[in-house]
Amino acid sequence: MAYYYHGAKILAPLTITSNEPVYDVDTVSLSKQRASQGTQRWEIAFNTATSNETEADMLVGVITDMNVVGTMVMPQLPSVDLTNTVSTTLVVDADAAAGASTVTVVSDGVISKGSFVKFSSHDKIYMVTADVASGTAPVSIYPKLRSAVSTSHTLDTGSSVMLSYYRDVSNLRGLKFTDGILSSTGVINLVEAIA
Repeated sequence: MAYYYHGAKILAPLTITSNEPVYDVDTVSLSKQRASQGTQRWEIAFNTATSNETEADMLVGVITDMNVVGTMVMPQLPSVDLTNTVSTTLVVDADAAAGASTVTVVSDGVISKGSFVKFSSHDKIYMVTADVASGTAPVSIYPKLRSAVSTSHTLDTGSSVMLSYYRDVSNLRGLKFTDGILSSTGVINLVEAIA
């Protein structure tokens, strides 16, 4: 499946990174101690094919709306795209509390390990950590639920998983021209917007 950013096709290679700050300390006895605050976000980096925008449109797009949350379809891993046979929206079968790492859903097909999913009540995207067969089954997810899920919610999969993002400004470079011809818009870095 092809994925798009502002109408421009996302090109391979695509980088999807899980950013979960973990603090690592060596004690005096050289044992390891690790701690996490239990927070995580997805970060994506990619290039795009040329779009129908002019250079002026692209440059204005780079420098404006930096505080606006954008949305796009969350790219799935290529092997997951080929093996998922499930509908794009599934019913949650049982309530799950914040902090849970499994949620029971009614599935009409296979949800592959590595699939990105999103609950209708959340702005957070989760990853499925084990294959799920059709029927009523628990779905193991990463990270743990940020907030509770009830039977009134649905689980979105595939092209229904919408990433809410901010454009990362730490390496914003703009447009690159070579001999007067636009040669690259540079790498686009997005960070998941989590409320």
